[in-house]
Amino acid sequence: MTIKEVAALAKPWVSGSAQPFVRIQSITKKFDDFVAVDDVSLDIYKGELFCLLGGSGCGKSTLLRMLAGFETPTEGSIEIDGQDMAGIPAYDRPTNMMFQSYALFPHMTVERNIAYGLLREGVRKAEAMERVADMLRLVQLERFAGRKPDQLSGGQRQRVALARALVKRPKLLLLDEPLGALDKKLREETQFELVKIQETLGVTFIVVTHDQEEAMTISSRIGVMNAGRIVQVGEPAEIYEHPNSRFVADFIGSVNLFAGHVTVDEADHIDIATPELEGVIHVGHGVSCSPGQELFYAIRPEKLRLSRARPDLPNTFPAMVDEVAYMGNLSIYRLRLPSGRHLNATQVNLSRHVEDAISWDENVWVSWDDNAGVVLTR
Repeated sequence: MTIKEVAALAKPWVSGSAQPFVRIQSITKKFDDFVAVDDVSLDIYKGELFCLLGGSGCGKSTLLRMLAGFETPTEGSIEIDGQDMAGIPAYDRPTNMMFQSYALFPHMTVERNIAYGLLREGVRKAEAMERVADMLRLVQLERFAGRKPDQLSGGQRQRVALARALVKRPKLLLLDEPLGALDKKLREETQFELVKIQETLGVTFIVVTHDQEEAMTISSRIGVMNAGRIVQVGEPAEIYEHPNSRFVADFIGSVNLFAGHVTVDEADHIDIATPELEGVIHVGHGVSCSPGQELFYAIRPEKLRLSRARPDLPNTFPAMVDEVAYMGNLSIYRLRLPSGRHLNATQVNLSRHVEDAISWDENVWVSWDDNAGVVLTR
């Protein structure tokens, strides 16, 4: 098998021949005059852990509820595993949904909570309990089988809810802010557990979240939503390093954005004059644009370099250190340019203590390589 064929199996979205497992075509959902989801088309492939990422009110949960069958599209269609979902009620769809609240039965044990759906469907008790035991092993809760939900930690309750959703063996699991109720440290730990469980079972997951770090950590691909629309779909590294708009660049992580006009437009480079830097940004590749066109330049804080001596780099500008925030693993520098504009730079703290570290009120040079940023036309 060639490297290209292996990549196509691992990433079916790069293969033109792969068939989507979930196909959303021109879906619109209106609530009276309000358009919650606006003409969304999206393909999701079998075995993906796909994240719908966006701020509150962007339409991501409404889209998830239409997949589950809890909401009916105003326009458009949804197919799951080749079957049109039009007219199919939630209880007959090959899906299960895990809610943020978990909604565990407080009077039932962990074991009975997980078994409840199977027994309601008429699965024989012996088979149901065998499947429950498999799920308990998978989520590492065997020794908690006899406990009630109020005897569990938040992370344990989250795993019970996940096991209950998976024990019915859905083709597609829908998760609405599944880690939102956990504290930061537990949420970070549980993210890796979620990925491990998904990879073990091979079930297709669609996760709704507003947490950019969570989406970047767990997903195979991300669909960024804004005002009811999908504005960009891509792998986490693609979304972060190559945003297609100012909105995506600003929404994902931290970024410094500059507006400017093209002053030099060559096949292998362009120059962008920006008053905020009181200078010219040199970009080491060509861009499809017109001379004089207004562009936006985005550069991440970790791409910036700080030094007391002026470096020999194509993009070098003077700045003053206004603030320094020590975050443990890194330090965040808030820099003030001569124009009054502020920008952020981050530096990794490789040593416990650096005596000559750059500090407050110092005059420094901030610089970056000519391919460190991305040029945006919208």
